Amino acid sequence: MKKRLLLPAVIAVFFLVACGKTNTDSKKADKNEVKVMTTFYPMYEFTKEIVGNTGEVVLLTPAGVEPHEYEPSAKQIAEIKDAKVLVYNSSHMEEWVNDLKKDDKDVDFIEASKNIPLMEFSEEAKATEEEHEEEADREGEEHSDLDPHVWLSPELAKTEVSTILSALVEKYPAHKAEFEKNAGKFIASLGQLTEEYHSSLSKATQKNLVTQHAAFGYLTKEFGLTQVPIAGISPEEEPTPSKLAELKKYVKDHKISIIYSEETANKKVAETLSKEAGIKLEELNPLESLTEQQMKDGENYISIMKDNLEALKKTIK
Repeated sequence: MKKRLLLPAVIAVFFLVACGKTNTDSKKADKNEVKVMTTFYPMYEFTKEIVGNTGEVVLLTPAGVEPHEYEPSAKQIAEIKDAKVLVYNSSHMEEWVNDLKKDDKDVDFIEASKNIPLMEFSEEAKATEEEHEEEADREGEEHSDLDPHVWLSPELAKTEVSTILSALVEKYPAHKAEFEKNAGKFIASLGQLTEEYHSSLSKATQKNLVTQHAAFGYLTKEFGLTQVPIAGISPEEEPTPSKLAELKKYVKDHKISIIYSEETANKKVAETLSKEAGIKLEELNPLESLTEQQMKDGENYISIMKDNLEALKKTIK
């Protein structure tokens, strides 16, 4: 993931403009009025399930946009300041949040993954990332070795929902009963989803899957699977020819019949490996972003995770 260099300048511009405003606008807001900003899709979905009809939940990352490289605009920063609450997954995913925290002490920052010990990316993912950086010779970039993709484990998603719930109840105590009722229903749905995954995958003998990038570490750990990523930490990375050769051999040795790509990321590398290995390409959604059409069609976390399960069952047998 890239070290964010531009956001501090955007924040500075915003605050220069904001200084010219009076404090009357901020005083007009009802303290019980619920408006919550969220960074990217799973944070939006989890928060929206909790808030329900009691207020407004805003998604910052546009539909179909890959959140690994996303940074908010000055207008969005202003909206975060006005809402005074931001739900994000982790500073290891949304690195720009760290800069915003330094400059705005009035915003409540809710870190959904704060009660989850993050694990390190696999050695395969880190090796691919290092190869990519060396080949591209990119200076001044840093990334974390900690994997932020906890939302892809249904059990850890429950933990994130509970963390967001606690923070929102503290922020908006007048809505405690409604928030807890809504969260309870969603957590029950996540429990049913976990049972479906266990029922479908627990007896599999072929448990290896090749994914476009290293997003599925928590899901594979929860259900006893093995993830081998084509790219490393970011889905836009391109592996070296030697890495592709290793993957081609791995696919053949493990009799893997499907390679998984992602709808909102560049599929070129996955398509290349699919053609060279002579096997099919299927989609496995990391739920980092939904397309506009998916959102119009009413797709959500539960429905996409069920689609992912059906896709996994084609190779995990």
